[in-house]
Amino acid sequence: MLDTALLIVREEGADRLTLGHLAARAGVSKPVAYDHFETKSELLIALYRWIDTEKVNAFREAVTGSGRRAAETVDLLAAAYIQCAADIDGEFHAVGAALTGSEEKAAVFQELLANNVAMLVSVLAPHSALAPDELTRRCIGMVGAGEAIAAARLRGDCDESEAIATFSAIIAGAFTKA
Repeated sequence: MLDTALLIVREEGADRLTLGHLAARAGVSKPVAYDHFETKSELLIALYRWIDTEKVNAFREAVTGSGRRAAETVDLLAAAYIQCAADIDGEFHAVGAALTGSEEKAAVFQELLANNVAMLVSVLAPHSALAPDELTRRCIGMVGAGEAIAAARLRGDCDESEAIATFSAIIAGAFTKA
């Protein structure tokens, strides 16, 4: 049903995503949709998590164990992070905007930030001599920096290539032993 929910958001916008509309598009009865998601907020949160998890896992699989040098990995990571975070026309941001004001969204957002930290750790660990706890703390900082740089990109304070180059430099500097 999440695949169908994603199609609705992509084709019609997040405002059109209701449990009744999802049931109709998925070819199931309304009670089946309500068995999976009690409220529209639950559906949006599940979709938000799913989109983020899919993006993070796809990137991790593409980069981890690929035999790339550290510099290549850092550049790929920076580009993917900035492009994803600045994709305001994407489904992830549409669903996130639909959740605005939801108490649950704040908790989910923190969970997704933790997932991003874990992804950074797994991608950078093979290239780092840092102790695992230190690498994790630095990756927490990298996520904060990535979010801030993506926000600067969205405000027009820099273009995409500048944002990627800056984030790449931050990552490269942060995951090496100081």
